[in-house]
Amino acid sequence: MINVAPKPKEFNGNFWKTKDFKVSIGEIVEKKRSEEVPMGPTPKPSVTDLRSWDMKLLNRYEPFYAPFCDMCCLCTYGKCDLLGKQGACGIDAKAQQGRMVLIASCIGTAAHGGHARHLLEYLIEKKGEDFPVDLGGSIDVEAPIMRTVIGKKPETLADLREAIEYVEEQTLQLLSATHTGQEGNYMDFESKVLHAGLMDHVGMEVGDIAQIVALNLPKGSEDTELVELGLGTIDQEKPVILCIGHNVAPGAGIIDYMEDQGLEDDLEVCGICCAAIDITRYNNQAKVVGPISKQLKFVRSGVADVVVVDEQCVRTDVLQEARKNKAVVIATTDKICIGLPDKTKEDPDKIVSELLNDEIEGALILDPAKVGEVAVKAAKKLSGERENLKMLPDMDEVVEYAKECTECGWCDRVCPNSLPMMDAVMAITEGDFSKMEKLHQYDLCYSCGRCEQECPRDIPTVSLVTKVGERSVKDERFNIRAGRGPVQDVEIRKVGAPIVLGDIPGVVALIGCTNYPEGGIEVAKMAEEFLERNYIVVTTGCSAMSIGEYRDEEGKTLYEKYSGNFDAKGLVNLGSCVSNSHVSGAVIKIASIFAKKPLEGNFEEIADYILNRVGACGVAWGAYSQKAAAIAAGVNRWGVPAVVGPQASKYRRLYLGRPDQKEKWKVNDLRQNRVMDGEPAPEHLLYSAENRGEATVMVAKLCIRPTDTPKGRQMKLTHYIDLSKKYFGKIPDDVHLFVRTDKDVPITYKKDVMKILEERGWEPREVPLEPSLMDFKE
Repeated sequence: MINVAPKPKEFNGNFWKTKDFKVSIGEIVEKKRSEEVPMGPTPKPSVTDLRSWDMKLLNRYEPFYAPFCDMCCLCTYGKCDLLGKQGACGIDAKAQQGRMVLIASCIGTAAHGGHARHLLEYLIEKKGEDFPVDLGGSIDVEAPIMRTVIGKKPETLADLREAIEYVEEQTLQLLSATHTGQEGNYMDFESKVLHAGLMDHVGMEVGDIAQIVALNLPKGSEDTELVELGLGTIDQEKPVILCIGHNVAPGAGIIDYMEDQGLEDDLEVCGICCAAIDITRYNNQAKVVGPISKQLKFVRSGVADVVVVDEQCVRTDVLQEARKNKAVVIATTDKICIGLPDKTKEDPDKIVSELLNDEIEGALILDPAKVGEVAVKAAKKLSGERENLKMLPDMDEVVEYAKECTECGWCDRVCPNSLPMMDAVMAITEGDFSKMEKLHQYDLCYSCGRCEQECPRDIPTVSLVTKVGERSVKDERFNIRAGRGPVQDVEIRKVGAPIVLGDIPGVVALIGCTNYPEGGIEVAKMAEEFLERNYIVVTTGCSAMSIGEYRDEEGKTLYEKYSGNFDAKGLVNLGSCVSNSHVSGAVIKIASIFAKKPLEGNFEEIADYILNRVGACGVAWGAYSQKAAAIAAGVNRWGVPAVVGPQASKYRRLYLGRPDQKEKWKVNDLRQNRVMDGEPAPEHLLYSAENRGEATVMVAKLCIRPTDTPKGRQMKLTHYIDLSKKYFGKIPDDVHLFVRTDKDVPITYKKDVMKILEERGWEPREVPLEPSLMDFKE
């Protein structure tokens, strides 16, 4: 409780009230610093405490729903048809869609929160509760999300427990609202979605800070080393251990055991998905196979002798697929047990014996150190036995399989990406492998296996893609910069003003999964486009790997071509999925370090500042998981818009602005204490683009902010127009909406833009000095 007065008081999420005293939390923090007001712990916001802020966002960016179907099938009253009517419980179609989005977001939040809790408890057991949270001398604002939301600076690992307990409690409350006969209003469901997203970011921050400090991962260093990426980097002459998932603990256990036994040069340790990024942050000798799209193809290739799975984004048929080529599978967390016997307390040598003699299909081992010993010993013994094992069909068999095709077209119909799989298969019968090779290249086929499941002739299509692509595997050798963790305070001080004033046109965060419409090269091309235009590009997870799987005309990857500095023209790999917290953390630190905004308990003011002043935009071009939905909701609540790919429309909901509804764009100028006409900047909070060109143009537009200086606005409009002409062949139809005075008009396009302004009857408008969605202070 905040002791601001001895009289009875009540907290409404923004203010403490007494009979004759009202003060904002931000004011309390400022007074506390000058010792005018005594202060205790900042109260943590409940599900409804930030509801007023959410409603401001949702009024401007109204939810746009795209239902999968018009039915609700969640309770035994149903199924209920909601098309133009209510369900048996009284719920309508909008509320049902909001409920489904909330369920998905809670799943994503629970995944990151469960990961953080699991990892934190393991590290506390290993290092102790009093192990210090020390991110080095370059980072003083070390947990901006945690400090803003729960008002606490973490000093030790034990302090992080308080944050994760808060996430767990709030997630429980949010999920309870989805029960039949609970919340019934779509706007309130959406407010809860935004709260779930915020909890997701708190959980991610806890997870990454814990592993950074306890496992000595990079602490914000901009010059982290380049590590090897790609199938061609794996030395197949050695025993190979593959880690799949997101929790670094098992991979760290493997590396620790190898180092203890002096076996670092005798085995290959590699990873798929975020486990790959985090084990290379732990030891740069590990290899990154690639993003999630490589999973089925790599397991089927038989390169891995031992497959170690932890949590999140692991194929649920990994055991069956690995057993087809006699690989050993070790499960390591309670989230993925896949029916395996718990061998945590058994002798490692006995476990190895049982695995190699096929007495057990695999083993569940919940001790990361024991995982390391068993995985290494099993890989060493198994490697020789699997040496001559045939993993994939040979090329003659590929042709024979192709001849089985009856051209029914089911593979094309069920493909999530609408790829011409049937044409590629039929081309093989004529000796043309190029179409199949194209599906392998840049992961156009992300090996979901749905084509195989539907094929009436049981053609192993993914195996064909993998085999045909083998010829190019040796060339799949790239570099990715190791994940660096949070952005340094000194970097924020350097770029804060240029970002807020518009001199740096924006911060573009390329994050998310690999459900790309045209392959991973699209993410790399987007990154290159914005890097060449002096944007700051940050990336994480599978998108960071996809960017690394691309070389420019000089044969360099973008990580080799651009620095890792958080500055104009910098390509910053923050790390794994949990490192997405440092994206929102960076924009929060701009408000804190550059604008001197107090953090503790001051969420709304910080988010309002970010929305109106910080030109940042997220891009989850291949978003597919529930985690990606929660991450997007989190950045949206902080005031950062996001662009997603066409597949992400299956999340069922977007947050779209309506530029023609001028009332929704009015702002409160807090400096002049009056309401003023605003502009649609940013125009949307969550937008789904159909192709890379549309996405690129939209990102440039969504980096426009009301506080841009004339010079900054000129620069942003120049990029917006340039990109529109490049991809659509014309100046944007809405350019007049973003010209406040004639000083904003880009010099390069002055003649064309002035003509458009004249045709539209444009008139200059006053620029607000301190635009805000916040209410005026009394």
